[in-house]
Formats: sequence, structure tokens, C-alpha cells
Amino acid sequence: MAENENILKKEAAEVKEFGEMSKYDEMLRKYDTPLSDESVKAVVKKIAEEKVPGNETLEVKKLLFNCIDLTTLKTTDSEESVLKFTEKVNDFEDKYPDLPNVAAICVYPNFAKIVSQSLEVEEVGIACVSGGFPSAQTFPEIKVAETALALKDGATEIDITINVGKFLSGDYEGMCDEITEMKEVCGEHHMKVILETGALGSCENIRKASLLAIYAGADFIKTSTGKLEPAATPEAAYAMCKAIKSYYEETGVKIGFKAAGGINTVHDAVVYYTIVKEILGKEWLNNKLFRLGTSRLANLVLSEILDENVKFF
Repeated sequence: MAENENILKKEAAEVKEFGEMSKYDEMLRKYDTPLSDESVKAVVKKIAEEKVPGNETLEVKKLLFNCIDLTTLKTTDSEESVLKFTEKVNDFEDKYPDLPNVAAICVYPNFAKIVSQSLEVEEVGIACVSGGFPSAQTFPEIKVAETALALKDGATEIDITINVGKFLSGDYEGMCDEITEMKEVCGEHHMKVILETGALGSCENIRKASLLAIYAGADFIKTSTGKLEPAATPEAAYAMCKAIKSYYEETGVKIGFKAAGGINTVHDAVVYYTIVKEILGKEWLNNKLFRLGTSRLANLVLSEILDENVKFF
């Protein structure tokens, strides 16, 4: 009894000292958010040295290909180039009938209609970046409208970026309210929330932002936009996967993980696969819970699967 009273007194003192806690601060208190950058580097280095070599297999590479969000987010994109891009995915079925296709095509929201009208492969999703991508620095009303229009034109998945400025200034409510509002627009459609981990400054911030994004409604959390350096890193992936695991252990809800930006080699992709496998387990090793956002990786993975130089996409 005395011990419980002491705990209550301590919590009351904390509230008095720091003011009334928000529901977001209360949520974060459920989890062990402190995370040392040095300890994360050490663990990731150990995983890379001890576990990655065993995953450089043909079956893993086939799975990696099936987890790719084939992405074109160029200033020079046009209806013609996006149509050609989509037709490549259609043609893949005939050219390589024994291989799994990519998970999704990822484009700007104004191209959702052209992809929707031309994509013939039922199992390939249509992902659109939205919400003022890549910076998220626009009016909330614009973010909602852009997301709604993308879905109306055929998008089946939405990728948005957190308001990094609000997070870094401690405005967790403002950041999370925007995510929640856009998830309400998305409904049953998967919403991937980009943390832009290169701007967050530490693994502890990445873990906090991960938990807040999940709490606010993310179906996936994603490393980066690919428009800012550094982009995806194994250390960021580790911090994010640890947050996903903690949330799953607390709630039983599985949240997906997507690495994007700066994935230049098949080995890079295998590293992310291995981190997901080691932290989250085999249940996450499918394209419902694991994605790779990239424009260059598809040909590289395909070349290694077929053991020849392929430039199909």
C-alpha cells in the first residue's frame, strides 16, 4: 500500500512540475523511448556481420522483388512516361510468369487515374504520395483534399509525411491530428506515414515519432521521402522496427515497415530484410507488412534472380 502511495505521489509531483500531460505524452510513457545512437549502431553492425550473409539467397531476393513499391517521383514525370512505366508492370506478367510481381506502383497523386486506367495486374497496388509531399508544409485542408482526390482517381494506398517541424518543436498534438485526419479520409486504404528520419536527429526521436505516427493511425511507417539526405539507414530501420514491436506487444496490432530512399544495391535491401526478420520475425516478411520504396532496385534484384544483366523496368 505504501509503495503504491509513493508511486502516486511521484506521478502527482511530475504533473505539478511539468504541467498536465497530454494523451500523447501519456502514450509515450508506456514505452521505453530512450535509445542510444551508439548502442543502435553496435546492434545493427552485429546483425549485418552475423545475420545478413545467411539471407543472400534466391528465395529472399524473390521476396524482396515482391515487396518493392516501384516508384517514379520525378519532376519530369508525364502522363506518357507514367503510362509507359505502368505498362512495364503489365508486361512483367507475360515475360516472367514464374516470378512474383512488384507490390505497388508509387506515383504523384495527379497520376493516380492514368495508372488506375492502365494497370492490368490485380495484385499490384496503386500508391500515391500525398499531403504536401515531400515536406508536408501546406494547409491541412490541402492535404485532405489531395488525399481524397488521389483515392477518388484510383489510389489504393497513400504515403504521407509527418510534419517534422511540429514534431521537433514538441507539438505532438498538431502532428498527430493531421495524421488522424488523413487516416479518416483513407478509411480502409493503407496509409504509410513517412518519418523523414534523416531530419529527426537521433534514434530516440525516430522511436518517438514512430510510436506517435502509429498511435495517430499509420498502417505503415516509412523511413524517408528520398528527397532529403540522409535517407533510409539501417539504424533508423532498427529504431522503427523496435517501436513496431513494442506497439504490437502492447496492443496486438501489426504495423508495416517501409524502407525508402537511398536503397542502391541488393545488399542494402537484404540488410533491411534482415533487420525486419530479426526484430519483428517471419510474420512480417511479406508485402502486406514489409515494403521497399525504390526506382532503381527492381532491375538489380531481377538481374540477381535471373543471374544475368536485366534492364526491364
